[in-house]
Amino acid sequence: MTSTLTAPGSPGLAASYMRAVRSAPFAVIECAGKLDDLVVAEWNGEAERIFGYTADEAVGRRLADTIVRGPDAETFGRSLGQESAAHRYTHARKDGRAVVCEWRYAPVLDDGGEPIRLLCFGQDVTEEVKAVEKFKEGDMILRAILGAVDTAVTRMDRDGVCTFHEGKTLPSLGLRPGQFVGMNVFDEPPAPMDMEPMRRAVRGEFVRTRVEAYGMAWETWIIPLTDERGERNGAVSFTQDATEAKLREDELKARLDVIELQQQVIRDLSTPIIEVWDSVLTLPMVGVVDSRRAAEVMDDLLAAIVDKRARFAILDLTGVEVVDTKTASYLIELIRAIRLLGAEGVITGIRPNVAQTMVSLGLDLSGIATVGNLRAGLKLCMQRVAAGGAAPPGAPPRAPGGAAPRLPGSGGR
Repeated sequence: MTSTLTAPGSPGLAASYMRAVRSAPFAVIECAGKLDDLVVAEWNGEAERIFGYTADEAVGRRLADTIVRGPDAETFGRSLGQESAAHRYTHARKDGRAVVCEWRYAPVLDDGGEPIRLLCFGQDVTEEVKAVEKFKEGDMILRAILGAVDTAVTRMDRDGVCTFHEGKTLPSLGLRPGQFVGMNVFDEPPAPMDMEPMRRAVRGEFVRTRVEAYGMAWETWIIPLTDERGERNGAVSFTQDATEAKLREDELKARLDVIELQQQVIRDLSTPIIEVWDSVLTLPMVGVVDSRRAAEVMDDLLAAIVDKRARFAILDLTGVEVVDTKTASYLIELIRAIRLLGAEGVITGIRPNVAQTMVSLGLDLSGIATVGNLRAGLKLCMQRVAAGGAAPPGAPPRAPGGAAPRLPGSGGR
């Protein structure tokens, strides 16, 4: 092929070729002149769409003044002599945007075999190049993660066949990279393994599992995939070393268990139910009484009344600083519940602020025995026991044989 082609506008065989490809779905540019300084002789519709120049704007101009500029122009010119090879170049459109084209070239020869024109066939591959670059970037990120993070990644296609199996943590699992590739999760595994989570994910279910193997804990997320039509397209799994997290979790759980045990001890110590005398229980309360604590007190005290067959229950509020409005109602309900069991409730040691709360609620304390302190409350209960009991009807029996309990210092009289 010579270095000089027929000048633009010359009639010849090239015109018939351009008529045939004028509406082709790829760019066709007919060039004339020297290979290192080509001039546009013809310009089809697809070339106009790709590069933004009309045929009137392009024909007669140097190729270097339209789609190739700077260093690319020289490289592009050299490649024109390579007829069978495909070359990709980035071009500048008329509006300045970049476009990538893949080119092939063919000379138009006259009857004597001499080139009279050069036809350049170009296809816009911009989106394809972007997709490849995006794929390369994603693959680079994935490789970086797999090389730095203790994880193993497995990809299964829609039929359950493993197509990818890589990860830094595979040796810790006794596996080598790619060991699962080609294996179908729906077949029997070559070694004892639970493949059911993988099968569930391939069927479209998100699965998260934790297993212990090789003296370590492993956590796996198996995520179902879908294609562009929304149909199932296999799954991908991520396995990570969860040993440290499990140790922290176990340690935290142990601490929570200790805290719960301590809280239970504190609750028991803060609301001790004491049998201070035959058929007389005392419940001294200390601190702040909220609704939850009041409910627990009610359950424990009523159970103790039944268990001890008590006739009196003293609820001592001397150590209680604050009660909320709901808790005050709980305390009154507790006294009523005590009566339903055939015993009598006595409230002692009500502080001024607690009394104000009860009064502001309009609670009726007229039927409830209230005294200033625990000593007075105990004395009241002992007097009533000695007098034959003043508990409401249905109270438990006084004592075997009907005799009243002996009081301290009575000498049996």
